[in-house]
Amino acid sequence: MEKLKQRWGLKTTWDVIAVLLVFSINGSFAAKIGGPILSYFGVTSDNTHWFLYFLYRFLLIFPIYQTTLPLVGWVFGKFDFFWEFEKKFLSRLGFGFLFKK
Repeated sequence: MEKLKQRWGLKTTWDVIAVLLVFSINGSFAAKIGGPILSYFGVTSDNTHWFLYFLYRFLLIFPIYQTTLPLVGWVFGKFDFFWEFEKKFLSRLGFGFLFKK
């Protein structure tokens, strides 16, 4: 726990637990909602090649996860932490221009 507190700049054990909860809840949510969204558009594992199905699913889950992470973080009182996390992560992927003024 101490290593995570240092790495993430958190002060209490509750902060670390809250961050881990947000990551797990948000990941589960993004994965769970991806299937019904693809089904809505008529893409299922039955009518799509397995590789394309999972590629579409990944391409859909990624933006859902990135969008909802700060929102779920807000529920746990960690919006600022996750907003900074998002900016840093997306900047490393080449989307830093989204956050420049």
